[in-house]
Amino acid sequence: MNHILVVDDEAEIRSSLEEILREEGYTVTTAATAGEALTLLNDAAYDLVLLDIWLPDRDGLDVLAEIQQSLPESRPNVVIISGHGTIESAVRATKLGAYDFLEKPLSLERTLLVLKNAIEARKLRTENLEFKKQFNLGTIITGDSVPVKALRQQLALMAPTNGRVLIYGESGTGKELIARAIHAESLRRDHVFVELNCAAIPESHIESELFGSRQRAATGAQSDQRGTLERADGGTLFLDEVGDMSLKTQSKVLSALDEQSFTPVGGTLPLRVDVRLIASTNKDLEEEIAKGNFREDLFYRLNVVPFFVPPLRDRKQDIPPLAREFLLQFGREYGRPHVEISDDAMDALMHYHWPGNVRELKNLIERVLILNPKSSRIERKQLPPLTQKSSSRSLSDHSTLQQARDAYERDYILKKLDEARNNMSRAAELLGLERSHLYRKMKTLGINARE
Repeated sequence: MNHILVVDDEAEIRSSLEEILREEGYTVTTAATAGEALTLLNDAAYDLVLLDIWLPDRDGLDVLAEIQQSLPESRPNVVIISGHGTIESAVRATKLGAYDFLEKPLSLERTLLVLKNAIEARKLRTENLEFKKQFNLGTIITGDSVPVKALRQQLALMAPTNGRVLIYGESGTGKELIARAIHAESLRRDHVFVELNCAAIPESHIESELFGSRQRAATGAQSDQRGTLERADGGTLFLDEVGDMSLKTQSKVLSALDEQSFTPVGGTLPLRVDVRLIASTNKDLEEEIAKGNFREDLFYRLNVVPFFVPPLRDRKQDIPPLAREFLLQFGREYGRPHVEISDDAMDALMHYHWPGNVRELKNLIERVLILNPKSSRIERKQLPPLTQKSSSRSLSDHSTLQQARDAYERDYILKKLDEARNNMSRAAELLGLERSHLYRKMKTLGINARE
């Protein structure tokens, strides 16, 4: 329920406003002086202050200025009221940050409308501030490996420019995170960041998603659809997995990039936009060009500043800080902020190949927390079998053929056990072995059946 503070030296006005606003569903507190109002503002949170400009102890505009200075983020919106309103007072109040200015005697209909709009505006401002905090937290690139340090240096150099960026990397490496980090450090950081996943949208819909559409283009459409290019005007547009875009759509994107304008599907008039474009791909685009799947001219338009995000297996130094970051993140989310991870478990994570990269590590940490709700410390035995098995040495590390053969067999059996969800009968069937033979093999290879 929204909380309103009414500040007026006239008891009758305070009483009338309190009664009306309570009937409208608001929580209401009143104050007769500036001093009383400022004390109340320090003691509780308010969504709106209805503030008289003439108060016995201080000018209401002085109180407005103090509210704006002392409560920079959580401040309520302020609506000034006055029985002696002048244009000069209204202009001054607006410059000091007042949401609106109402003259006495107050119109009930206008007052309620202004208060509703002021509260909604504050809600949007608060949500925007919270979003920016989360956005900035989510764009921190974790790790101290050489590749990550190089990424940070490259990002610091080119983020403040308007240069187009093409981010290369396997699925799950964090290409979207890099795109968001570039936007957060750019001159457009106070504007929108709009993402379009080219691989997730059907070919028949991608043009309307990108360029928007007008009513007559789709039977039964209730209103025009704004495309991602239009929504990203003034900000950054991130085209994720651009290599999955059809040649037809590539041609239109090329034209839009060259002209900084486009025509919505079904529209007749072109729209001009100012957009910085960041694209990503998990494909070798030069190879796709050779196959005829990607336009060479579009490639050179996008590839102004290339970024390569290395796979997690090539930056294993970053696994411990990443694992601890995800552990803290999900620990807070699930009400367990003090969960730790053992050295043995971390060693297993360090030796795993990570085909799913950072996304796989993040999902694994969440999975382990969910499946072990009473644990305050993650142990090696709580990790999935596929992760545990990878702590064995690579084949090239073994000095004899027998050691290499045993290592391969151990990894292969653990893989099948994982596929069978540790069902011994099913695993034996997948391996083409008798169950008793599988037990003997596991014992020989040092595989604990309880794993």
